[in-house]
Amino acid sequence: MGAMLKLVRDGIPEIIRRNGEEPATCVAGAPEYRKRLRDKLSEEVGEFLEVEEDYSKEELADVLEVVYALAQDLGITLEDLERCRAEKAAERGGFEKRIIWTGMENGSGRP
Repeated sequence: MGAMLKLVRDGIPEIIRRNGEEPATCVAGAPEYRKRLRDKLSEEVGEFLEVEEDYSKEELADVLEVVYALAQDLGITLEDLERCRAEKAAERGGFEKRIIWTGMENGSGRP
């Protein structure tokens, strides 16, 4: 079985050491880090989708942590990210009204 290569939170190696084990780690270069962040986002979204609603807060927070790391890696400040989100919401709306797309009355196109 090959080595498991997975991006982990910065504190995980120390937690493992406190449990009496020695983790094997390396530091990703920029291209690998960006790829691993994307993989991690997919992993965390999957975990969020799989848990019961009562436990979704922690999983959603994990998704947000990865989004913040991706933004930083891409040179996007949290303020810029929030501004972009707010502009898009002002232009197209949010999701508060719970509108479900069912198609066009004339049978063409998408939203």
